[in-house]
Amino acid sequence: MKKTFELPKEAFQLDGRIPLAQAIPLGLQHVLAMFVGNLTPLLIITGACGIAGGEFADLQLALLQNAMLIAGIVTLVQLFSIGPVGGRVPIIMGTSSGFIGVFNSVAATMGGGVLAYGAIMGASIIGGLFEGVLGFFLKPLRKFFPSVVTGTVVLSIGLSLISVGINSFGGGNKAADFGSMENLLLAVFVLVMILIFKHFTKGFTSSSAILLGIICGYIAAIIMGLVLPTTGIDAEGAEYTKAWVLNWSKVANAPWFEIPKLMPVKPVFDVRAIIPVIIMFVVTAVETVGDISGVMEGGLGREATDKELSGGVICDGVGSSFAALFGVLPNTSFSQNVGLVAMTKVVNRFALATGAIFLILCGLCPKLGALVSIMPQAVLGGAAVMMFSSIVVSGIQLITKTPLTGRNLSIVSVALGVGYGMGANSGILANTPATVQLIFGGSGIVPAALVAIVLNIVLPKEK
Repeated sequence: MKKTFELPKEAFQLDGRIPLAQAIPLGLQHVLAMFVGNLTPLLIITGACGIAGGEFADLQLALLQNAMLIAGIVTLVQLFSIGPVGGRVPIIMGTSSGFIGVFNSVAATMGGGVLAYGAIMGASIIGGLFEGVLGFFLKPLRKFFPSVVTGTVVLSIGLSLISVGINSFGGGNKAADFGSMENLLLAVFVLVMILIFKHFTKGFTSSSAILLGIICGYIAAIIMGLVLPTTGIDAEGAEYTKAWVLNWSKVANAPWFEIPKLMPVKPVFDVRAIIPVIIMFVVTAVETVGDISGVMEGGLGREATDKELSGGVICDGVGSSFAALFGVLPNTSFSQNVGLVAMTKVVNRFALATGAIFLILCGLCPKLGALVSIMPQAVLGGAAVMMFSSIVVSGIQLITKTPLTGRNLSIVSVALGVGYGMGANSGILANTPATVQLIFGGSGIVPAALVAIVLNIVLPKEK
């Protein structure tokens, strides 16, 4: 699909009728653009909770399987709506990376393990319902979230994720060979391949650069396993398997077909997780408004209606609560697919629905989830540093969408300096009340968002 004008005009209409043979590749293009991003947060958070392997290998596999299924189902609801749930807009839904910073903080606070992951699920259920209610009152609330506020929040999200990405870049800090030359070179190779596909090719290969870069990473890891030692000796003289080695037995043992499990992790309702996650869902609602506005402006050349925005945010919330029942992290609109729509102008809902159905079919095949779960951390890191850094750039673009007046500069400066800085270095709050530590400690995203929102309300508008 190098030239979009070769497609029928119906492909550029929301409800245009196009042949299935044309709809499938258009839908798959969207799936390829988001497939890795949909599973990456789950790989990171299960790792942070310490349930990424060993006795929890089957659990992680079930969660990855459910993540693909839920993304497909919630996308269909967003495309076609069920009552007030869904904006009937050309948006692909998937597991949000915006929550990674907050969930990392929750995992550390709760001490990791299945209990911490259960607390994340419980907080996601409550937070999703809260965002769903927020969607009904979206119109009067929009004035509190101009681009300078949303941009500051997105920028803080990106900043909090860079350290997560670079940790994977070195092979994962829990690996015995963390920071080894093998891990670093593998990560650099993946990053270089992504850049080559992104900027030196066109069409499918360009839009699916991250997926193709990761596939190259798998191939490189296979070759490394044939020519390099796969084990090493640690400082205590114990033998270990190197982090970049692929565990193919996990794929071989996984079944081809299996019905997803409801509540693979029992939700735990803990206020230490609920408060920061609810605040993050407010931020997510703002981000979704931006995504829907962007896709309607870029794809159809018009502003999104209040009904489309409200339905989209409600779907975000309800879909996230639904996802948590299956052990999956919150499902929100995928910004990279918004960019893909803006680039191709293909907004046909039937075409996007074929991609959603493909995701559902993938969710019924555990072997595919197992293939993703054995991804070396260095391969994940090579892709993650680029994905997460692009969030920083998106935040900067949002902030500079309006003139950088003295008022706007003050909002950004204080929110990042005090809000994000305090959250990212929570030791400064050690002698404050527990409530303050709960809200502001552990993740810089929540305090930065709160400071930006409050300053936007109290600082006088410039004429």
